[in-house]
Amino acid sequence: MQAPTIGGVSVPRGDGSTVIRVRRGSSLTDFADKINANPASLVTVLFHLGEMATATQSLDEDTFKLLGAELGYDVQVVSPEDEEKELFASFNIDLDYEEEDEDHLAARPPVVTVMGHVDHGKTKLLDAIRSANVIATEAGGITQHIGAYQIVTEHEGVERAITFIDTPGHEAFTAMRARGAKVTDIAILVVAADDGVMPQTIEALNHAQAADVPIVVAVNKIDKEGANPAKIRQQLTEYNLVAEEYGGDTMFVDVSAREKLNIDGLLEAVLLTADAALDLRANPDTDARGVAIEANLDRGRGATATVLVQQGTLHVGDAIVAGSAHGRVRAMLDEHGNALAEAPPSRPVQVLGLSSVPRAGDSFVVAPDDRTARQIAERREAADRQAALAKARKRISLEDLNEALAAGKVETLNLILKGDVSGSVEALEDALLQIDVGDEVDLRIIDRGVGAITLNNINLAMASNAIILGFNVRAEGQNAEVADREGVEIRYYSVIYQAIEDIEAALKGMLKPEFEEVSVGSAEIREIFRSSKFGNIAGSIVRSGEIRRGARARILRRGVVIGENVEIVGLRRFKDDVTEVREGYECGINLGSFNDLQLEDTIETYEMREKPRV
Repeated sequence: MQAPTIGGVSVPRGDGSTVIRVRRGSSLTDFADKINANPASLVTVLFHLGEMATATQSLDEDTFKLLGAELGYDVQVVSPEDEEKELFASFNIDLDYEEEDEDHLAARPPVVTVMGHVDHGKTKLLDAIRSANVIATEAGGITQHIGAYQIVTEHEGVERAITFIDTPGHEAFTAMRARGAKVTDIAILVVAADDGVMPQTIEALNHAQAADVPIVVAVNKIDKEGANPAKIRQQLTEYNLVAEEYGGDTMFVDVSAREKLNIDGLLEAVLLTADAALDLRANPDTDARGVAIEANLDRGRGATATVLVQQGTLHVGDAIVAGSAHGRVRAMLDEHGNALAEAPPSRPVQVLGLSSVPRAGDSFVVAPDDRTARQIAERREAADRQAALAKARKRISLEDLNEALAAGKVETLNLILKGDVSGSVEALEDALLQIDVGDEVDLRIIDRGVGAITLNNINLAMASNAIILGFNVRAEGQNAEVADREGVEIRYYSVIYQAIEDIEAALKGMLKPEFEEVSVGSAEIREIFRSSKFGNIAGSIVRSGEIRRGARARILRRGVVIGENVEIVGLRRFKDDVTEVREGYECGINLGSFNDLQLEDTIETYEMREKPRV
């Protein structure tokens, strides 16, 4: 290696093929350690490349690639999947369990996600399947949490289990629904027979097709007036879902969730699709692995997570890691609240005993012991924190810096999100960050979490002038009093789109007002009077609108502006001072120190009015 001088500093250089692997969110200091360089030297190099960063600041992949190209290194940022494998490999835990020995594999139940447009009857359909009324507990009549349930049905004389995942249908839950498609084997696409294919129907369909998941279409509400199941089949052919009766391979089942019509036919279609299109097997005799579908903070039970076991069998007493949370499985409950001793593949269970609340979608793994579980969780948390810092960093080049400074301070709205379950918090964050009101206002989510609004949240809001959004959670007792006393604004919501609308309105309110010029009136000069006391007085007739005393005016001569921003100092009708003169009337106009007047000049008055934001 040679040590070239860049910007007056010496930096070790690679030969162009030297590979340097860095983790997501690494800093210049981390990179400097790998190439045996001084971090301050790398700061200088970046500066000369038009990038500004401190030695300890997390950098994104583009910045590392730029730096690597300059110094002769092939910088590779480790992907989250590779990072996860490397992390577990360091603890002798192998995540590559897909290639299992055929002898150890056993059949497992299919995992089914119910998808579709809002209000097309997804939750009603699940109610009909498992005879439980979930919708009564949902605010605004829409499902805002992910639930997982297992039912047993008879198929060809054999008792067969099916696991259902209910994903919310509102558009704000795109992130959650996408995750639902990733953990599922089969998607039931619910379409209302009286409504047809809607935007979220297409979106759900895209998620399922992108995840390469077989689809069964449930044409719901066939009992309603105006229902047209044939129209649904025709509409969905445009999206490559061709019904079997039309020569395709997609099963369409006409159902009525409200009247519980043909529910057995739908379950049969799911099992037939699973048997025909999928080889659903897993090894039940290995350590459990899977995904956290939902998580929340229960006042009596502490941190709880609904997990779906994808491989192996989860037992009470196992040490597990779920995202950055860890713990020992103290108890497992099924969807009815009954205690379970073990959970085989495809079984959703609620797990108690975690140290903190994992995020919805975090993978969970059984660790050899509590100590290993804690170390893995801590490493994951550190990696997540670094990745978040890298993602949050806004890159700015030297060319942009002057423009940003010249434009003045960017207005920022800081938010702290708290919710009852992590899926809702994630969906709310995702929806809020998509609000676009231009470059003048910046939205930052500085903290998010699950559970009641705590004193720490309020203190952070005080320090950063943030607003706290509580989604199905509240600040109680002393915390509410502190927030009230310190003037911290807390807004409570139970329906997600109300929160989105309020924040969008707040962001628009922070925008600097835009003004437009509105013409008020114009007058033509007919005669000019000289006054030793007032200067020139323009004897005029008002041609349009009205002329007001104190108004701003411009003077036009044959269509050319000869005077701008002139104030109408005095206004008279005959010998009386007046405040305004309307169209068709004559008046005397005093323009103060502006005396360059000629006959037939036009005095045009205007005012600046604030434009409403759209």
